[in-house]
Amino acid sequence: MAELTYREAVAWGIAQEMRRDPNLVMLGEDIAAAGGVFKTTVGLLDEFGPERVRDTPISEQAIVGAAMGAAMTGIPVIAEIMFSDFLAVCWDMIANEIAKSRYMTDGQVSFPLVIRTANGGGVRFGAQHSQSVENWAMMIPGLKVVAPSTPIDVIGLMAASIRDPDPVVFFEHKSLMATKAEIPDGEIIDQLGQARIVRDGSDVTIAALALMVPRALEAAAALEADGISAEVIDLRSLVPLDTNTLLESVQKTGRFFTVEENPRLCGWGAELASIVSEESFWALDGPVIRITTPHIPLPAAAALEDMALPSVDRIYETIVKSFDAR
Repeated sequence: MAELTYREAVAWGIAQEMRRDPNLVMLGEDIAAAGGVFKTTVGLLDEFGPERVRDTPISEQAIVGAAMGAAMTGIPVIAEIMFSDFLAVCWDMIANEIAKSRYMTDGQVSFPLVIRTANGGGVRFGAQHSQSVENWAMMIPGLKVVAPSTPIDVIGLMAASIRDPDPVVFFEHKSLMATKAEIPDGEIIDQLGQARIVRDGSDVTIAALALMVPRALEAAAALEADGISAEVIDLRSLVPLDTNTLLESVQKTGRFFTVEENPRLCGWGAELASIVSEESFWALDGPVIRITTPHIPLPAAAALEDMALPSVDRIYETIVKSFDAR
């Protein structure tokens, strides 16, 4: 048993898979000697050497292009894009080539490729380095989308992503890097497409992702003091999406809320709201409500960024208000 931070869990999960598969390589800016800009790859160069842990030029197109070519020949690759905002620079290769090649070749070309990237706000990096863009990837057929909220999920979902034959975009949240948890000994592997109920409840279902999970849990504790029992679901992956867990919870509670860091327009919660409304409409005791960031570029100023992102207080107040309106 070891206590690891979220950032240490990233390196732990990658190392586990690189020991298992000697063909697995990693590409990215400053991932080798520097250990990554968020210190998520510390120690990997020392253990696996420069042939497998490769620094690249400052070019997202070069990183993804090289990873795409290697994966198409069967070499498993982890490619790091330093900030998720910069996925826009190489989006053509991801959305039009990587996501579609397996389909267009009738399965003759597979993509053992994981694109890791630091996602989300809360660290005052401003509008071009703080976006939460998991909904960008969710909308592209052929991509799998993962966003863990805990160190152990980082390791288990990293292993599942690396072993998956399809391309996976793996979002690591910048504001969770220092969080800690106990990690059991031995190999850790999880399964994509399985949400986790992280708090049982009977009155309301809250679906959250990444940084919003601990905030939803804190709000749920406050709601309990007011006599409202909230069930919190950590989605963990958006593609595949665990609709069964969501719908079973809504059937039990009758109320459904999403807590999303991405901007409101076309956020992932809109898809969840559609699914719940179509599949469990008659179980609902009130409207589906989305708690989101406004449709604005995220401010760098601390007070404004905190105001924009869903907070514990806003989650709590929104849910209490919905019950008061009955």
